[in-house]
Amino acid sequence: MNIRLSTLVVSSAAAIAALSIHPAQAATGSTNFDVSIQVNATCAISASNMAFGSITTGTTSNSDATSTLTVNCSNGTPYTISLGNGNNYSGGRRMTNGTTNINYFLYSDSNRSTLWTQTSTQSGTGNGGDQSLTIYGRVPSGQSVPYTGSYNDTVVATITY
Repeated sequence: MNIRLSTLVVSSAAAIAALSIHPAQAATGSTNFDVSIQVNATCAISASNMAFGSITTGTTSNSDATSTLTVNCSNGTPYTISLGNGNNYSGGRRMTNGTTNINYFLYSDSNRSTLWTQTSTQSGTGNGGDQSLTIYGRVPSGQSVPYTGSYNDTVVATITY
């Protein structure tokens, strides 16, 4: 019986020694996941007022003025700008004072040869900073203005991107 016990002790000691030579290793697993963000284009638009100054009653001569649109769009973002007809449109843009009107035109060029109408647009591409576009206005000569006072209109500039 002592032989069996000593064989069992020797076998157990050998098994323990074998375990200490090769330690147990933990199992591992892995996976992948994506990281993303959506960056949306953005644009902002602002405008300065257009003031033609003062004229006297009677027949008008050409009176010119400008306004500046400031556009700020994300870098690389294409945009178009349209101008509405104004609040007093009737066959053309008009500034009004009661029932009296003064006709005016808006142009996209300094020569005032290319009308900027509701259906014509100006295009550009954003650069991430402010970009300026000039609107050229003209009150054409030959209009009869019998009444004094303040004449005005409001035009909406719209940016599409």
